[in-house]
Formats: sequence, C-alpha cells, structure tokens
Amino acid sequence: MAIAKAERLMNLALCLLGTRRPLSKRELRDSIEAYVEAFGKSGSGSEESFSRMFERDKDDLRELGLVIETVENLDGDVGYLARRDSNRLPPVVFDPEEAAALGLAAKVWQQARLAGAASGALQKLRAAGLPEEVDPYESHGALEPRIPVHEAAFEPLMLACRDRRPVSFDYRKSNAVRPEPRQVEPWALECWRGHWYLAGFDRDRGAERVFRLSRITGKVRSRAGRFTAPVPDVVNVRETVAAWAGEGGGERTARIRLRANSGYPLRASASSVRELGDGWDELEIHYGHGLDAWLVEFGPDVVVLEPAELRADVVDRLRAVAKG
Repeated sequence: MAIAKAERLMNLALCLLGTRRPLSKRELRDSIEAYVEAFGKSGSGSEESFSRMFERDKDDLRELGLVIETVENLDGDVGYLARRDSNRLPPVVFDPEEAAALGLAAKVWQQARLAGAASGALQKLRAAGLPEEVDPYESHGALEPRIPVHEAAFEPLMLACRDRRPVSFDYRKSNAVRPEPRQVEPWALECWRGHWYLAGFDRDRGAERVFRLSRITGKVRSRAGRFTAPVPDVVNVRETVAAWAGEGGGERTARIRLRANSGYPLRASASSVRELGDGWDELEIHYGHGLDAWLVEFGPDVVVLEPAELRADVVDRLRAVAKG
C-alpha cells in the first residue's frame, strides 16, 4: 500500500509539473492510472471517494514542499498546476570551506560500505556546482581522516538507529569468556579512538548502556515493536564511553604502572607520566566507571598501584578470565 501511494503521488506531481494549463479534477482522474484503477473513468461513479483521495494526495504533496496553485477560469471551473519556476530549487553554491568539508566527508567514508553512496552524492553535488578542484581523495596533509568500519554489526545497527527499530545480539564483555544475549533499543553510533560504539536502552537491565561493536558476536537481529524508553534529544556516545573508561574529568584518579612502549591509549588519557626505569612507567589517570575493564585489556603490561578497590576489581576480572 505504501509503494502504491508513493507511485500515485509521484504520478500526480508529474502531471501537475508537466502541464502548461490548469488541469481539472476530472482530467487528473482520467490521466493517472492509479485513479482509473481505483475509481474508473469520470462519470462511472465514486466521485465522492475520488475527491477525498485527491484532496489527501494534494495535501500530502504540499506538505512535501510542492507548490500547487488552484486556478479558477472564467466559467468557474477549478484547475490545478505546479509551475516549474515556483518549484525550482535555488542554485547550490558552496564557499571554499564548505566544499572542502564535503570532500573530506566523502573521503572519511571511503573504507565503509557507505563509500558508494558518498561517491554518488559527491557526483551529484559536482553537477550542482561543487568546484572541480575539490578532490576528496587528494591528501590534505600529513594526517588523513579515516573511519574504519570492519564490524559486520555496523550497517544493521546504523539502519536500526535510523528506523528506530529494537534489535538483539550476543555481546561479550571484556571480562567474559562467553557472550550474553542483549535486547537493545539503539539510539546512536559514534566512533571514538578507532572503535565504533552503540548507545541505547538495554531492555534487560532497564538502563542506558554503551556497546563496543567489536564485541558483538553473530548477527544483529531486528525485533518487532516500538521503543519502550524515550530517546534523549542529545546522545553523546563519546562522553559516555570516556566516562566509563575513566576519562570523565572527575576528581578521582588512579595510579598505575605501565610497561614502556605499550598502552598508548592509556598514555594519551594520562594526566601525568613518570619514568620508573627497568622498562616501566608510572601514570596517573582519571578513575571512572569501567576503568577496571579497560585496564584488563592490557593484560600483563599494567599493574594497578592505587586505589586498592580498583586493584581488587582488576584482579577479580583477571581471575574470572583465567577460570574460563
């Protein structure tokens, strides 16, 4: 039904845009196949039903932005048309900064499955006036923007976020050997430090959660039904992940020993780094939720000095992994 209505609206719009004179309801009814199939030619009855559908279709086209004029001739007959000059978009003009941003955006998605769509969009923008000298595949400096999208879960989750569809998947936490089933209402995806994260409402736990896509195992399955929790106006995945990784900027800090030439993500988030010698450094980092899980990922390269509670949490996680 949705496809039939979209086709009917498109045919009505083409008729209104293609005519040089106003067309009456009768002429439109006899010209559009969907109207003929539903109500027959003019004079065959169902005039009231056709009028209701036509008025709804006309209102839908106007809500979509089509400017439809209603014209009454000398005999009092009413006709409709959509003048091309009234429905023509203004020329697309970009300043140098905007053009460069569009080129870089296309390059960012070069490695993702969205590369084809980005390339097609760029070609359309070139046809509309994007300067030819803007080359998204030309190097703009020593650092090149890249958003790696290797996880199979990315595309189905991106579509689920767009369509507001609940999903389910198996998820393995950092300290777990086996994955667990999760039922999630996905809100937003964001890339942080080379990893993709999903923020959403975890139905089983009844709270907001953030999931790292590389820890999703198996397929992402769509679920019927609507969201049960309200979607926040602003979902900042990066801040949430940073807080759980101990980078929220709070007052609590932790001291750890880190093996030299290792753990560069930890070094980047450290407020201070001091060489200890013998191949070890001492770091002071923000202590937030989930820091123990993050430190476990570095295995024998990290030793927690303080606080004692963090050290105990890391030891417990390592023991759980060792037990399998």
